[in-house]
Amino acid sequence: MAEKVAKLSVSREKDFMYYVKDGAVWKVQRKQPGVQKGKPEKVVDGNFQMDTDFIYFVDKDGDVSRAKRAVGGQKRKKKGKTGSSSAPAARKAAKSSKAAKKPARKPAAKSAVKSAKKPVKKAAKKVAKAVNKKAAKGGNKKAKKKGR
Repeated sequence: MAEKVAKLSVSREKDFMYYVKDGAVWKVQRKQPGVQKGKPEKVVDGNFQMDTDFIYFVDKDGDVSRAKRAVGGQKRKKKGKTGSSSAPAARKAAKSSKAAKKPARKPAAKSAVKSAKKPVKKAAKKVAKAVNKKAAKGGNKKAKKKGR
């Protein structure tokens, strides 16, 4: 958790970002579209030494607080055995068992049924189009002959 280092009671402004640098509190205007970058401005000198093992920030009360710095990132899972001679053998065994497995086959019956239906539908559509075209052409010819 955080512990207070200096009680400064800094009053914050809405469009500014506050940070701690070299034992003092600074503010800079937040980035906004169409607005140029602002110059940092010293607000209050805190008169305290900063330790690199902690991060320093301005808390909600306007005081300077610090929290333990997380070093090394996220924790890793612990390994079972530390023996170096058994680890390579276990890796080799795992690789050989993976290589021996064959991938599962997918059922071919569904795809065969689908592919069998598609040409029938396409052929039926083509025949229907041809019949409609012939009927339309034939009807027009008869209408023209009757009109003479």
